[in-house]
Amino acid sequence: MYAVTGASGQLGRLVIEALLEQVAPEQIIALVRDPATVAGLAARGVVARRFDYDQPATLVPALSGVDGLLLISSNALGVRTAQHRAVVDAVTTAGVGHLVYTSILHADANPMNLATEHRDTEAAIAASGVPHTILRNGWYTENYAAAAPTAVRHGVLAGSAGQGRIAAASRADYALAAATALLAGVSGAGIHELAGDDAFTLDAFAREIGAIAAVPVVYRDLPEAAYRALLEQAGLPAPVAAMLAESDAKAADDSLYDDGHALSRLIGRPTTPWRETLRATLSQ
Repeated sequence: MYAVTGASGQLGRLVIEALLEQVAPEQIIALVRDPATVAGLAARGVVARRFDYDQPATLVPALSGVDGLLLISSNALGVRTAQHRAVVDAVTTAGVGHLVYTSILHADANPMNLATEHRDTEAAIAASGVPHTILRNGWYTENYAAAAPTAVRHGVLAGSAGQGRIAAASRADYALAAATALLAGVSGAGIHELAGDDAFTLDAFAREIGAIAAVPVVYRDLPEAAYRALLEQAGLPAPVAAMLAESDAKAADDSLYDDGHALSRLIGRPTTPWRETLRATLSQ
């Protein structure tokens, strides 16, 4: 039995779809706060169980019979360490044989504030003694492609990443990697630094937006504080804006770059070209 946390989320749903291509639906457990959110998966035979990071009493029962668990990192910034530790404790109590965790690229040395909770979680997993696989994911190309329509309207793509190289891959690439690692079990245990095969700077990304849309688009590099203010003006909550701006500024020093090609090796094919993801976004 293979279980996936956050199964109703964008990554979780893609992971389950990847698993469905290789194992029977009754071997897959979708772990979610509200099983009603995955009614469609349940109708296809996937097992749905309540699993709430903030309700520890739901965790151990939901892991009954689970051989391998994919812990998709929570999006609750600031409380993720406690949430993840509760899951790790439940894993040991339930006797899960293998744990896969989605961390951040170069978590041990990554200067982004986001990396702190990932480092804490990795430490908790290591201390648990449970056989584990750490997937240190780079950025999704979709993180930047989502800004492309606005960039087309205004002729500007804003950011704080300078000329930092960003080796992003598609969300589907990372989902396939997670499914592959989960199915591999302890034979694939270890730490994997996952990133796209080809990198871009935001300047190159802006130029490509313009080329696809056939309009002039330039990259405007802003100080972190100015970019944070711009994101807030666009309607993002202040903590989210601060996180995105700080992460972008740290990317200026290649914090989101890796050329080891571990992701393409794990999924058995080249990663999705960033231009392809960008083109698909702009065609919607």
